[in-house]
Amino acid sequence: MTIGQRIKELRHRRGLSAVELGLRVGASKQTVYKYENDIITNIPYDTVIKLAQTLNVTPGYLMGWDEVPSGFDPLPALRTVPVIGEIACGVPALAEQNHIGTAAVPEGVSADFALIARGDSMTGARINNGDIVFIRRQPTVEQGQIAAVRIGSEATLKRVRFSGRQVVLWPENPAYEPIMVTEDMDVEIMGLAVCFYSQVV
Repeated sequence: MTIGQRIKELRHRRGLSAVELGLRVGASKQTVYKYENDIITNIPYDTVIKLAQTLNVTPGYLMGWDEVPSGFDPLPALRTVPVIGEIACGVPALAEQNHIGTAAVPEGVSADFALIARGDSMTGARINNGDIVFIRRQPTVEQGQIAAVRIGSEATLKRVRFSGRQVVLWPENPAYEPIMVTEDMDVEIMGLAVCFYSQVV
């Protein structure tokens, strides 16, 4: 089922007209019909949040990430965090520290900012190119946790492993080699990856 089909089905179940749904999410009746008929498929994320809240489902269900909720479970309270740029899931790349938008996350998730994943080195952890990864600022992580790590002026998303005093940044794709952290490297843990939103493919 497409996102448009979900919107249409949920709108009918809620007894809403296209005009009423449009008024609640800030869209015209024509735009709602374009959503429902998959004429417009790249729906702005802020609009997805409004649609989910109005239709009383999670954004994940609306986008096709979650299973059908039993009895339409209420949408959890949400808040927004800044999306500050991109992070490499591959060879470390320059971290663009610019505020490029916001992303919604449930209030119970302790996240300070979000990054857009680029590359395929973390596909084994189900983090793919284009996914939004939420980060909690903290200077250390525990064995095996996934973190955003700055290496000099570059940044990467990797699983952090410890072997004695050796720190290894471990990819989740056998096509990539682990990064061995040495004493002469300028390395900083930016924060712990606490959750992510995966794009529909």
